[in-house]
Amino acid sequence: MAPPADIPEVLALIPARGGSKSLPRKNILPLQGKPLIAHTIEDALQSKRIQRVIVTTDSEEIANIAREFGAETPFLRPAELAGDASVDIEYLRHALEWLAENENYHPALIATLRPTEPIRQPATIDRAIETLIDHPEADALRSVRLATETPFKMWLREPSGLLQPAAPLAGVHEPHNQPRQCLPLAYWQDGYIDVARAETILKKNSPIGDRILGFIIDEKTINIDYADELAAAERTLDEVAAAKPKRDPRHPS
Repeated sequence: MAPPADIPEVLALIPARGGSKSLPRKNILPLQGKPLIAHTIEDALQSKRIQRVIVTTDSEEIANIAREFGAETPFLRPAELAGDASVDIEYLRHALEWLAENENYHPALIATLRPTEPIRQPATIDRAIETLIDHPEADALRSVRLATETPFKMWLREPSGLLQPAAPLAGVHEPHNQPRQCLPLAYWQDGYIDVARAETILKKNSPIGDRILGFIIDEKTINIDYADELAAAERTLDEVAAAKPKRDPRHPS
């Protein structure tokens, strides 16, 4: 069912290609008794702002698992859009163009939820979507968290061995020699959520465009790229579950 006219249609896209060199079959490895991707699907389905949840994958195995947990897989992503060097704009455009051509479906907003970030709160997903809705001047929203290291003290090393500052700072002479507390705060894109307008993707050919809202995440999360991070995610999920208030069975509401 389409939302009322004053509420934008929101599509959640979960990108899950079959290949992964750092951790083979990463997106469907078990985490707390279910495939990694299932955690993201379930959080998206619990969102009050998302109308459809689609997994974009090149793998029949992943597609079958995604459907088992309630996501749609109306297409398989072409292999040439699922390589190690593939970029987000490719699968975003493919999904929107396929849905427009085959279903005449035109969502206003696309929330990208990566399965390698399995610890999310549906209420935070909704708050991110609502933040972009409340800022019509923005092309997109990207979740970030405070960086543990400042980029203004980082360097690029040339083949000759000479160093060049990685992040010059306008108006500041040699920021790499300034006290850390005098430098501006920097934020790391954490993969929790991106929300973009469809026209940003289709007209600007960019996953986030030029005017990007920063949505600060301070929840406990983990991004999984390697095997040891699966064990860390297990512990973090246990901690998150333990921190949730317990319901009184006498007052189920």
